[in-house]
Amino acid sequence: MVTERGLEVLRAIVQDYVATHEPVGSRAIVERHAFGVSAATIRNDMAQLEDEELIVAPHTSSGRVPTDKGYRVFVDHLAQVRPLSAGQRNAIETFLSDPADLDDLMARTVRVLTRLTGQVALAQYPSFAQANITHIELVALASDRMLVVLVTDAGGVSQRIAPLPVDLDEADTAVLRARLASLITGRAVSEAAERIQQPGGAERITTAPRLQPALQALTGVISEELAEFRHERLVMAGAATLARREQDFRGSIHPLLEAIEEQVTLLRLMSEMVTDEHGLATSIGTENAPFGLGEASIVASNYATPGGMARVGVMGPTRMDYPSNLAAARAVARYLSRLLEEDGAAR
Repeated sequence: MVTERGLEVLRAIVQDYVATHEPVGSRAIVERHAFGVSAATIRNDMAQLEDEELIVAPHTSSGRVPTDKGYRVFVDHLAQVRPLSAGQRNAIETFLSDPADLDDLMARTVRVLTRLTGQVALAQYPSFAQANITHIELVALASDRMLVVLVTDAGGVSQRIAPLPVDLDEADTAVLRARLASLITGRAVSEAAERIQQPGGAERITTAPRLQPALQALTGVISEELAEFRHERLVMAGAATLARREQDFRGSIHPLLEAIEEQVTLLRLMSEMVTDEHGLATSIGTENAPFGLGEASIVASNYATPGGMARVGVMGPTRMDYPSNLAAARAVARYLSRLLEEDGAAR
C-alpha cells in the first residue's frame, strides 16, 4: 500500500523525469522538493513504489523512472490539468478564427495543437452520419459533365464531378435538381443514403424517360458522396516531431509512423478511449498494445459537433507532460465546439 507521501514522491519523479529526461534519485528529490525528510526516508518510499511497479530502475545503481502503471496513477490521481496562459489562449483564438471551411478549420486545429504541445496532433472530423442534407446544387460544367454539390447542417460540403451519358440543357438540369432535392434534402445523411441506394431509387423519381440515364448517373455519384459523409475521418499534424523525439521511445517508432499513414488504427483507438467526467481521455503505453502502439501515449478531449461528439488530442512518447497536453487538448476542443456551434446557429 503506497502512502500519501509515497504518492507525492511518485508525482515528483514523474515531473522531474519529464522535465529532465534523467532517472530521478532520492538526493535529487530532497534537493528539488520540500518533503522535509531525509534522502534515506525518500529511498524507502521509492522502494515501496518499486514494489508496486510504479517506478523502475532503468540501469543498475541509477535513479528511477515511472512505469506505464506509474504514469496511469499519476494521471488518474495526482495530475492537475493546468489552465493555459493568456498568450496560449490568444494563440488558439487567433489561429482558429475565420476559417474558410470545415477542412480549413480542422487543419488549423491540429496545427495549433502541435505547436502548443510539440506532439503529433490528432482530430476526428465531426460525424455527419446524423447531419441533415440542407441543399443540393447541380452546376453544368459542360453539356455532358455536372458538378454535384451537397451541403449538410453540420458544415459538411461535398463536391464531385459526374460524367453524364446524355447532353443536358438548363431546363433539364433544373428538373433533375428539383427531383433529387425532393429525395434527399431535409433528411439525415444516413436516411438519404438509404433512400438513394434502394433498388429503383432513381426510378421512383418521376421525370422524362430520356433523363433517366442522367438521373441514374447522378444518384450513383450522390450515393458515393453520402457514403463518404458517413466515414470516420482523421486529420493529423506534427508527424516530424516523432523523429525529433525518437530517443524518448523505448523501442521503434515505426509502428507509430505506420499508424499515422493508415489512420484506421488511430481512429479505432481514439473512438474507444474512455473519457472522464470532464470529457478527457488518456491511453498510456502498454494500454495501447492491442493497437500495436505500446510505445506511445495519447491524450484527448471531446468536442461537441452538431452530429454528436468527436475528439481532438495528441500522441507522443509515454514521457510526456500529461497535465499540459491535456490542458491544450481541452482548450482547443472547447474553442472548436464554440466555433461549430456558432456556425450551426448561423445556418
